[in-house]
Amino acid sequence: MRVKAGITRRRRHKKVLERASGYYSANSRQYKIAVEKNDRALVYAYRDRRVKKREMRRLWIIRINAAARLNGTTYSALMNGLKSKGIELDRKTLAELAVNDPNGFANVVQQAAK
Repeated sequence: MRVKAGITRRRRHKKVLERASGYYSANSRQYKIAVEKNDRALVYAYRDRRVKKREMRRLWIIRINAAARLNGTTYSALMNGLKSKGIELDRKTLAELAVNDPNGFANVVQQAAK
């Protein structure tokens, strides 16, 4: 006896097309194309979860360097000073300090410079 896909196929197609909603033109309307675009989107999402971490670290370093230069030192000198004094502050925290609490950051720079 032959079994037709029927509701199973419709559900599968509907799931794919819902995921593709918002894509341009046929990418959101045609099943075969939407499948390809969804697969590609998942690849980009996987890749960019890692790229995001790199970009955030870059941003933190830029912010720390800018604030360090306002306090008369450089990023590399500051990080070396922190490491030699045993002050364990990560870049995320330092960048947050630099942006939101300049006086606190200045104190950290003074501690590292001693």
